[in-house]
Amino acid sequence: MSSQQQLKTRARKDYPFLLEYRTRWSDNDMYDHMNNSVYNFLFDSVINSYLMEHCGLHPPTSAQHPLMAHTHCDYFSAISYPKVAELCLRVNKLSKSSVVYEVALFEKGVEQVKAVGELVHVFVDRTTQRPNVNGMNSQLRQGLEKLFVRSEPSKL
Repeated sequence: MSSQQQLKTRARKDYPFLLEYRTRWSDNDMYDHMNNSVYNFLFDSVINSYLMEHCGLHPPTSAQHPLMAHTHCDYFSAISYPKVAELCLRVNKLSKSSVVYEVALFEKGVEQVKAVGELVHVFVDRTTQRPNVNGMNSQLRQGLEKLFVRSEPSKL
């Protein structure tokens, strides 16, 4: 099964954290579905909500903060106003100073995933803008470990 086919089979149970978002009229584009750029805003929002609520991140003052190093999104079907989106979050890889997130967007009440994104944060020191030699702080790491999902071994 290809990577994209595997992503299409994602279910809410594959993700430890869920955040609801009520779509807005202004999220739709002229094609009457949510504009692609809104997905990135939502993915960023669910990640930062988790970091603030469960990892002790306080954006204006935290000594370490995340810088986006990579984003990617696979779109499978559209969602539009006035639907409610469910943003589901997991961590696929956790390194010394970086984390690879996977975010899935579902429509409330619909089983099939609408889109799956991958985002990479590198946590840097606020002053130097470089990764800390000791990596991310323990509160960040412990919070992110709660989202870590071990990948299944390949069945070749």
